[in-house]
Amino acid sequence: MPAAAPTDTACPTRSQVAELYRQPLFALIEQAHEVHRRHHPGNQVQLCRLLSIKTGGCPEDCAYCPQSARHATAMPAGKLMDPQTIAAAAKQARAEGATRFCMGAAWREVKDGREFDQVLEAVRAVAALGLEVCCTLGMLNARQAERLAAAGLTAYNHNLDTSPEFYGQIIHTRGYADRLQTLENVGRAGISVCCGGILGMGESEADRIGLLHQLANLPVAPESVPINALVPVPGTPLAARPPLAAFDFIRAIATARILLPRAKVRLSAGRLSLSPEAQALCFYAGANSIFTGEKLLTTPNPETESDLALLAALGLQPAPGAANPQ
Repeated sequence: MPAAAPTDTACPTRSQVAELYRQPLFALIEQAHEVHRRHHPGNQVQLCRLLSIKTGGCPEDCAYCPQSARHATAMPAGKLMDPQTIAAAAKQARAEGATRFCMGAAWREVKDGREFDQVLEAVRAVAALGLEVCCTLGMLNARQAERLAAAGLTAYNHNLDTSPEFYGQIIHTRGYADRLQTLENVGRAGISVCCGGILGMGESEADRIGLLHQLANLPVAPESVPINALVPVPGTPLAARPPLAAFDFIRAIATARILLPRAKVRLSAGRLSLSPEAQALCFYAGANSIFTGEKLLTTPNPETESDLALLAALGLQPAPGAANPQ
């Protein structure tokens, strides 16, 4: 018998999340599929594009990240892209079927001034194309969140990465509470919360359950839940981590779908380590968004053509976007 799914208004306990997660895999996937079909078109997958608008030189020490200035990855610190270049990339992404455009800057936190003003200009330009607009810029305060909202930002991404218990083994320069505070600022400004995590960093099953429990109990439920598989990068502390088992990834996708029935569950970084068959099971279990394009910030990603071919083979189709104003 399938584990009881928490209601939309309930705050599931960690033991309830564990009961869901630890079901026999087929029972879990079938339960997640039923939840997915109740809340989403079963054959649509949203295509998103993620662009690194400011690469490298980040002062944080996140063990998985090649953009940290503390790691020997030989990634130089780049300058912030100008808004016109960003808008052109967004227009190209829209032409290739993306309906959501995400901009990432390798910053610890947003700082008021010329660069933030340029980001706001880019947000306005992308929003004018009729695309959903998401940013991931590090920590931000309440006023900065309000300015992003006024510029037309749809969503703000700020991942929890892992469980509170394992977090300290991955990051030392920013606390878990700092992440939660940024998410609170985003929600209060009326911006949709995009929040997920990374699997395969050496965490235990209990840590994966802990991450999912945290995501299901955020004060503002995330409308977007990106689930990443670690991409080991030479020069980072996690460079030697073995690949994540595909069934562990699928199990997390299915549990996220049940816990957050209305959210977009996004297959994010690390898809190159998943076979087409594993990705198909993820879609069946409730994943309904992918990032297209050859890179996710700085890590490799499947080519758009291969993604479209996979969707077609599965009888899935890209979700339609809003009418193009320009």
